[in-house]
Amino acid sequence: MRTTAMLLFLLPALALAGTSPWPEQPVLMLQPGMQQVVSKQAALEQLAEGFHWAEGPVAEPDSGDILFSDVPQNTVYRWSALQGLTVYLQPSGYTGLYPDNNLQEGSNGLIFNHDGQLVLAQHGDRRLAVLQSSAEKPQYHTLISRYNGKLLNSPNDVVQHSSGAYYFTDPPYGLKGADKSAQKQQSINGVYRLQRDGQITLLASHLTRPNGLAFSPDEQWLYVANSDPAAAQWWRYPVNSDGTLGEGKLFFDATAAAKMASGLPDGLKVLPSGILLATGPGGVWVLSAKGEHLGTIQTGVAAANVALSADNSWLYITASRYLLRIKLQQG
Repeated sequence: MRTTAMLLFLLPALALAGTSPWPEQPVLMLQPGMQQVVSKQAALEQLAEGFHWAEGPVAEPDSGDILFSDVPQNTVYRWSALQGLTVYLQPSGYTGLYPDNNLQEGSNGLIFNHDGQLVLAQHGDRRLAVLQSSAEKPQYHTLISRYNGKLLNSPNDVVQHSSGAYYFTDPPYGLKGADKSAQKQQSINGVYRLQRDGQITLLASHLTRPNGLAFSPDEQWLYVANSDPAAAQWWRYPVNSDGTLGEGKLFFDATAAAKMASGLPDGLKVLPSGILLATGPGGVWVLSAKGEHLGTIQTGVAAANVALSADNSWLYITASRYLLRIKLQQG
């Protein structure tokens, strides 16, 4: 049943004093450069709650509304400052294409491509897809679902290069049993590039759980998060002139921190200054382009992904069952 117009009334932001899992002053300053990104006095604002696992936020180009996935619920929500929360897409990532031993999870990462179309990394349908119609039952067009004739695992996150090519990660999180699933056809969990002509290339195969990814502002580097508790890391790859990747280097290792706080390297964005805003143990890590940990926006629960407003003045955070935002210093 179509429920886009149905307004979902949730608890107002911070309505129940003392119930928020994050600290009253969530900004942890580790280096002076942190103050240039977010004020020490900045507070987290709760926009909505009650999700099973919120993921993949993205700002809609025209409206500035935030779209995000609830992966286990196979749903994409829209949050608007004027209308609050509504269901936007259902189903969002599992339409029944491969029902055998399928966790039936929805979309994860979301982006708007250069043509203004919504592109979804769909766990359940094991593909990258573009939204064709959101009227009545959503309709999707497959961008890619196979590599070397075999089904992808469960595409997780996606970014688009200025050339039009998509870069995406393919861990096994959407498969029941993960790496041990009988439905897993790719022996590795890869990082891929999908060119405009439909050609797909495996770019990296050494990461155990490739997850979020983002380009540096000049597109000379591709950052990739590895969401493995045993190797909780961010990697950086040089982007060659032909769009392939050079040898990856470990950018920052947070494995020790992951043993002490909830959350793993997951979704990330890069500011025009080159500073990374990357979900990790304890919240959102702020990392300089030189790999310095400047500080953390502490969310109190595992943070999954982030999105920036068009002017980079707001950071939106999906963290477990919450949609949050915090004011940034950088415009």
